[in-house]
Amino acid sequence: MPIHEKSLIRPENLRTNDNLVIEGMDVSGHWSTFIEGRSITDYNENLQDEIAALPGGENIHRCWQCGSCTNACTVNAINPEFNPRYWIYLIRLGMEDELLRDKDIIWQCVSCNKCTYACPRDVAPEGVMKATAHWLELKGHTPKSPSMIFDEGFSSQVFETGKIEDSLVLRNFLKDTGQPLRQPWLESMILGLIKRFPVFYLIRLGLMQVFRPKTKGWGRARKAIEEYVHEVEAANRKALGLKEGAE
Repeated sequence: MPIHEKSLIRPENLRTNDNLVIEGMDVSGHWSTFIEGRSITDYNENLQDEIAALPGGENIHRCWQCGSCTNACTVNAINPEFNPRYWIYLIRLGMEDELLRDKDIIWQCVSCNKCTYACPRDVAPEGVMKATAHWLELKGHTPKSPSMIFDEGFSSQVFETGKIEDSLVLRNFLKDTGQPLRQPWLESMILGLIKRFPVFYLIRLGLMQVFRPKTKGWGRARKAIEEYVHEVEAANRKALGLKEGAE
């Protein structure tokens, strides 16, 4: 079935008559099924430009709908509704309302980059999926996804100290996503570390949680990075026609 028909033939667009007789012939039930007429008037002519303006979406215009991305997709193998090719198709046509039907699963991209390796046109579908998820959040269509919350927590720690403290990143992520800090798998991992690592190493890890060391001379670098991030965020909002600080 051509991909453009997929967005039109939906259960809510199908009509059947339980009791229908035409010229003496009973065509009740599925024999009388027809597709309700529809005129599409809700195009967003700027949708492709909006996605392309966000990091990762720059090459969406190169897509020629070969389907290599969806065929290689790790998530699609588990959930056929996760379809990068189809969403790129909708974005390029400006069919925003159709895209929003799948807003709750677009963010499920695991960034395995199999689609990017398979793409013959260097579209970088993984980047397009991240740009689309970011677009959904900026437009207020969805709350921040867990992956976006993790990315923000990870980045903020780098900006602040110039270092990565894995335990702090994980603790903040669990807290920000409303998950309990006590996780069975986490407790098992910690017990494993205690058994395998020397005592002085464990003491060092504990001291790092208290004193949180910073990269030497990090102040100026942090200021420059924060200014850059602010400029990028402002540019992203401007590309989407959003005011500074607006959700």
